[in-house]
Amino acid sequence: MNTSLALHCDYLIIGSGAAGLLAAQHLAEHGAVILINKGEFSDSNTYYAQGGIAGVADTSDSTENHIQDTLIAGAGLCHENTVRKVAEAGGAMVRHLQALGTPFDHDEQGLHLTKEGGHSHRRVAHVQDATGRAISETLYHHVQNDQRISCLSQHIAIDLITSRRLGRHHGHNRCLGAYLLNPEGVIITVAAKATVLATGGAGKVYRYTSNPHVATGDGIAMAWRAGCAVMNMEFIQFHPTCLFHATAPTMLLSEALRGEGAHIVDEQGHRFVFNYDPRGEMASRDIVARAIDHEMKKQGKDCMYLDARPLGVKKILRHFPNIHQRLLDVSIDMRQSPIPIVPAAHYICGGVQTDLAGRTSVNGLYVIGESACTGLHGANRLASNSLLECMVMADACCHHVKNEPVPPFHMHLPCWDDSGTMPEMDRVQIKQNWDEIRATMSNYVGIVRSRHLLRNARRRLALIREEISSYYWQHPLSRDLIELRNLCLIAELIVRSAQQRKESRGLHYSTDFPNTNSKEVHDTIIKPEVL
Repeated sequence: MNTSLALHCDYLIIGSGAAGLLAAQHLAEHGAVILINKGEFSDSNTYYAQGGIAGVADTSDSTENHIQDTLIAGAGLCHENTVRKVAEAGGAMVRHLQALGTPFDHDEQGLHLTKEGGHSHRRVAHVQDATGRAISETLYHHVQNDQRISCLSQHIAIDLITSRRLGRHHGHNRCLGAYLLNPEGVIITVAAKATVLATGGAGKVYRYTSNPHVATGDGIAMAWRAGCAVMNMEFIQFHPTCLFHATAPTMLLSEALRGEGAHIVDEQGHRFVFNYDPRGEMASRDIVARAIDHEMKKQGKDCMYLDARPLGVKKILRHFPNIHQRLLDVSIDMRQSPIPIVPAAHYICGGVQTDLAGRTSVNGLYVIGESACTGLHGANRLASNSLLECMVMADACCHHVKNEPVPPFHMHLPCWDDSGTMPEMDRVQIKQNWDEIRATMSNYVGIVRSRHLLRNARRRLALIREEISSYYWQHPLSRDLIELRNLCLIAELIVRSAQQRKESRGLHYSTDFPNTNSKEVHDTIIKPEVL
């Protein structure tokens, strides 16, 4: 059945994290905006970000220090020009968020700054331990009250509409909009002069993740199918300290806890991370996550522990009230006992290959935030640089979009054709494929990898992809089915990228190539086959 429901706008923004919200606010000054999210506005990695946003704001610190810390964490793959531009914008971006109403914490010296792993100075502005939520609510307040922005929740993007796909590109592929699925199951055709993907990460490709359920890599998958290259997809950051609990959902325990003095220990209370790095708990996340993973395997344990008792009760309640309460909800009192932890998929340093303005190889298509790869993070993200990158990219993207000349086009966009599809008899295949993808990635493509495991993963994922493809085109679309298709593609791109890197660097550790190779100082770029 063909749907006749259609919308049009100047700017279509898919995703309502920090990048999408700030882009919507800026672009509304220049045209009509449609902002969509497949859940509610709070369903984003931004909303769940605890630690904060990095930006030099102390006289003892400097932009050069921030740049060097980022380059060191990135293990030789950061694009220095990108790092410099982002770091230079840090202080101003924090001040801009303050001006918008973000209630950053202060003390008697002024803005309170904390320190996280890999940082040489205190430079992380925060709102207790719920910084992302505060930034999200501040930005959404402005967006929600802007009559030029139409906010559509519970709408999931199916795919992008491109001139090449319609056979009308005349040498230049251009994004013309997207197909959306609304809560009633109706497919909407949206025409837009410019489309901005700000869909966040892909943590749900793994069994344990700090990400919310929406993080299925939709933007990266759609951009790939539209003809965009992806870059550095092998570098998946596992957050070292996520709650390990039999029944509670995975919960991130902010790196700021360690910055303020919490210890990582084993069951006997030994601070083992110093055996792997002289910085101990304040080493970069890749080192700390591998140390925990190695100790769990060596000791035959399901978890290690984060001991926050050295902070003292007063600091715990003042700076980490939300973490404290959520742990109490699952009968863990961090004031009295260590917290069981495991590393969990947290952030993808790779993504769609873009510049800092989010420009892709497809005209009229921009990708910003965690879905994009600008070269800022290199082989490992420095803590709290991600919120900063979201804001800087959104700002740069809007400056480019509003000044980009858009060629006039009067092209009828076809409605989605779902003729010939059959109602689902059951949905067991979707759950089966979903579980298999996450198990395959967790067991074969986790913190430690090998050529053998990667080959096995690729074979299994190829079979799953064939099953999904057949099911996808035979049955009516649903959110679960759209996400499943995207998740499998993301998994394959991660594996293909990991197979290309013949060394260990940053977040990618291979038992076959345990050393860093000076000949491998390059980005891993994969391009789709475009007809």
